[in-house]
Amino acid sequence: MFERNQLQILIKRMQEQRRFMQVIMGPRQVGKTTLVTQLTARVKIDFHFVSADSVAAGNAIWLEQQWEAARIKLALSETKEFLLVIDEIQKIDNWSETVKLLWDTDTRNNLNLKVIMLGSSRLLLQQGLTESLAGRFESTYMGHWSFDEMQQAFGWNTNQYVWFGGYPGSASLIDDEERWKTYVTESLIETSISKDILMLTRVDKPALMKRLFELGCLYSGQILSYTKVLGQLQDAGNTTTLSHYLELLDTAGLLAGIEKYAPDVIRQRSSSPKFQVHNTALISAQKNDLFKDTLAKPDEWGRMVESAIGAHLINHSLTEKFNLHYWRERNEEVDFVIERKGKVIGLEVKSGATGSTSEMTAFKNKFTPDKVLLIGNAGLSWHDFLKLNPVNLF
Repeated sequence: MFERNQLQILIKRMQEQRRFMQVIMGPRQVGKTTLVTQLTARVKIDFHFVSADSVAAGNAIWLEQQWEAARIKLALSETKEFLLVIDEIQKIDNWSETVKLLWDTDTRNNLNLKVIMLGSSRLLLQQGLTESLAGRFESTYMGHWSFDEMQQAFGWNTNQYVWFGGYPGSASLIDDEERWKTYVTESLIETSISKDILMLTRVDKPALMKRLFELGCLYSGQILSYTKVLGQLQDAGNTTTLSHYLELLDTAGLLAGIEKYAPDVIRQRSSSPKFQVHNTALISAQKNDLFKDTLAKPDEWGRMVESAIGAHLINHSLTEKFNLHYWRERNEEVDFVIERKGKVIGLEVKSGATGSTSEMTAFKNKFTPDKVLLIGNAGLSWHDFLKLNPVNLF
């Protein structure tokens, strides 16, 4: 069975730490539950696995009951440690406050109850962790699967990865593309929006948010002002509402709005967003064309490749902790700018045979970055770029 890199990290942490609380967050269907299943098989520790997915909203008592059940099982076991795993933890109101109380009680009573919490809403998880559990936990972000992972697990080539994306659960369906599209649309997109956003966060205009997602997928890789977006959506909303909805879609691992690179944060925040999907399957599943049809259309395929590069970067930015931006000034534009610990790298994607490098020259003259890199036939091939971890460029 294929194992993701995070497994070894978790095993090491669990073995080294007596008091162990781990939060694993990431989009739906990226293998969080599978990771924990592999972990429990490796460490050979008794465990209690529960999910809040079907629990009545806001039921903190349920969480207390499950925690107490784990305490009892620890007391009855012959070992000195026990593992409690709670899936979809963010669906419990004030979950972090309840966990803090229970965790601190176990600490005072010298109970070696290890805890792993899983969740698919990065926004709600991060809010709870910041507010209540500071200094008590470590977190792991599991993003969409990379090309390297999909190749190792399913033998995919780069073209397949660009079109079908990084959802391992859908890999067995790609020979029946209409069935694959239905699965991605209904089981991944609709479920993520309805369960990870609409059920857990106040959204006054859910139809507007869904249209924003569809438009963002259509224009993935392109820069649009919120004013132009409102015009496209033909809605009387405001730019603040759109910005908030885009943030919610981003934290659910669906669609991001990349900010413009600028020396000061204020200018970044006021910039027009560059739409970027977290997974190219979100684009393909909504297209009428099939894989073979799009491959035969160079312009459309080029846009898919550029979105795959962006998805590769945005997922690694979350796991490797670097900042991702774009840059544009007048008619000059650099597709991506990555920044980590004071180092800056400009990345320009040219999916065609040739292309002007004036944008990179203008960017280099203005900011003197540590590196500039051309991704395409005239530089590092996009096939090779999808195989590398961008953090290794620094």
